Amino acid sequence: MNIGILTVRDRTYHPNRRLLEAAEGKGHRAFLIHPYRLWPVIANQALGVTRKAAFTPPDVVLPRQGAEIGTSSRVLINQLHLMGIPLVNNLAAIRLTSNQFLTLQALVTAGVPVPDTLFINASEGLDIDTTSRISFPVVVKQINGRQGSGVALAHSRSELERLVAARLDRTRGLLLQKFIRPDGRQDIRALVIGGRVAAAMRLIPSAGEFRANFHLGAHSRAHELTDATARVVATAATATGLDIAGVDLLIDADGRAQVIEVNYAPGFRGLEGATGCGIAGAIIDHAVEVTRRTSTGT
Repeated sequence: MNIGILTVRDRTYHPNRRLLEAAEGKGHRAFLIHPYRLWPVIANQALGVTRKAAFTPPDVVLPRQGAEIGTSSRVLINQLHLMGIPLVNNLAAIRLTSNQFLTLQALVTAGVPVPDTLFINASEGLDIDTTSRISFPVVVKQINGRQGSGVALAHSRSELERLVAARLDRTRGLLLQKFIRPDGRQDIRALVIGGRVAAAMRLIPSAGEFRANFHLGAHSRAHELTDATARVVATAATATGLDIAGVDLLIDADGRAQVIEVNYAPGFRGLEGATGCGIAGAIIDHAVEVTRRTSTGT
């Protein structure tokens, strides 16, 4: 089977390298598709794609561009879908999870617990009594940050105003979110594949850092979810429409789990290292299964 991986990164990027290796090890051919080097075309009332070199459409595509995916790449993904090529994940789920507040809306609607969050698109949004809704310190987040980027902590009203003035883009908006203190807190990343939790790890922030991101130096170790937390994680993936989902959640000192983010193209270097699970192989297996179900109509 021919598996296309839509990405702006090259094969040295860990997820790309692992997916290519896993596909080859399972007897499939996988290759990288750069979204800025393949162009949709409509000719003679038919949809297609073109590029400088010859291109044979893959049997399935894994969009892996991440939260900062732009409109032009979404156009390409839609073109591939309309050409009958299965996508893992689909465009609607990618659009949703590329925006953190849209994601939170979907989660709350599905009954998934999330932190109190205020969305603003103008500094006037701070004129409300912010402290009565979300007490300080307040987490300030971009709607589509990745690997902990675009996240800051405001400890006072004046600091919050400075951060909002510096970071707010009225066309995109900004999130102000309740801060869950690290004392007694567990930061969990779980990976869902095909509706089932494939693996989970606990991330321990580095000294002096409130963000628990593997790329920011957090330590990781395997973590076994309780049945209740596993249901929350699986429901979060279902609510966002993702076949493959990285679900980030916080468990406070009282054991209450809250989902803070869902990622459609999660990295998994830390997860493979912490758990020993073959995440790349499981993703390839799922993509192959989705393709076979699509071709047989089952």
